[in-house]
Amino acid sequence: MQLRYAFRLYPDAGQRTALARAFGCARVVFNDAVRAREDTRRAGQPFPTAGELSRRLVTEAKRTAERSWLGEVSAVVLQQSLRDAEAAYRNFFAFLKGARKGPKVGSPRFKSRKDARQSIRFTANARWNITGSGRLSLPKIGTVKVKWSRTLPATPTSVTVIKDAAGRYFASFVIDTDPAADAGRMPESDRTIGIDLGLTHFAVLSDGTKIDSPRFLRRAEKKLKKTQKELCRKQKGSKNRAKARLKVARAHTKVADARREFHHQLSTKLICENQAIAVEDLSVAGLARTRLAKSVHDAGWSSFIGMLKYKAARYGRTLVTIGRFTPTSQTCSACGAVDGPKPLDVREWTCVACGTVHDRDVNAAINIKTAAGLAVTACGAPVRPGAIPAQREETGSHGFPTGNRAAMEAQQPVEKARILGLQPEVQVNRRGTARSSPPWR
Repeated sequence: MQLRYAFRLYPDAGQRTALARAFGCARVVFNDAVRAREDTRRAGQPFPTAGELSRRLVTEAKRTAERSWLGEVSAVVLQQSLRDAEAAYRNFFAFLKGARKGPKVGSPRFKSRKDARQSIRFTANARWNITGSGRLSLPKIGTVKVKWSRTLPATPTSVTVIKDAAGRYFASFVIDTDPAADAGRMPESDRTIGIDLGLTHFAVLSDGTKIDSPRFLRRAEKKLKKTQKELCRKQKGSKNRAKARLKVARAHTKVADARREFHHQLSTKLICENQAIAVEDLSVAGLARTRLAKSVHDAGWSSFIGMLKYKAARYGRTLVTIGRFTPTSQTCSACGAVDGPKPLDVREWTCVACGTVHDRDVNAAINIKTAAGLAVTACGAPVRPGAIPAQREETGSHGFPTGNRAAMEAQQPVEKARILGLQPEVQVNRRGTARSSPPWR
């Protein structure tokens, strides 16, 4: 498994100038590669190969008066910029063919010198190294001071120098780790847990533990508002506006860093203490379009689940994701009866079948654990209640006699799901009969 270890860099004035020159040269080569591809596409000609682009945009360009300054930076930086352009086009074409899943991938665009993030990459053949005094030696840049927060577990294969929107510099090392060795460092555990993510509490565990949401963005809104006002009052193009922009960027990076640190600490703690973890596949993109958008973005559920995924794969743990349409908040975790949807203001409810009083979030976390097959009986057998298929005589719509209201209401969710192309969920009521509920509930 490949992981990245990032450390803060503190270049001096001359090194910052050299880094700015390297950022600019890499950006120009990337834009030249995109322009060359677009020109051949408009002309109806086949795309130039990577070797042809390297010869034309790097080797031959250095000999011209317009691009002679490309020789002032390491050639590896320019070659890696071409590789980035190739990867961008490869991902774009894979998305068009349907081979790449996930969010939409657009065609590569030109990079701007005003982009918030600038980066260059050095591979092993660039002859960069870590000196005996702990500095990072980069070709044609110098030995840069590094703040080592931890030791590298192995020899890195490449390093990427990044400058973020707040003007900070980072060195990101790529490390090849051994999952077997990493799993051996984890303590043995037979615990399993289900996690219900929310807004009032960031996470509620199936054992009843509730983890409060820090709400980093909400707490920093007053300072962010003040810095943003100062930025709006500065004249565009002035040096004071550039200073105000840095203040806004630094305020936002503090919020993002605090949220990321919270996610890392919580995910590591859960991975260390549990052998298997069950979570729900939430539609974060859909929830981010509702009136709860700011709170959803402030929680950062996707980032947290992503950390659980790669840490579980690294340390030999199991992460199970259940479907987002599983009625975890509607099902009684004691008897399995489905009590129907409930508004968000209902935090506790009593099961009409068995009379058990449930905390909404704890009950949902238990149901997530059960639906993932992580709950066990007294004899150690896993418990995963199977769905009972609804019986239908034939496909298509069904007519009902006038006055048969119960049959009509039972069939409406199935017909609506069929029209929208969705798969209705099958639930079992208290009498043991199957009924279908629409998956959008």
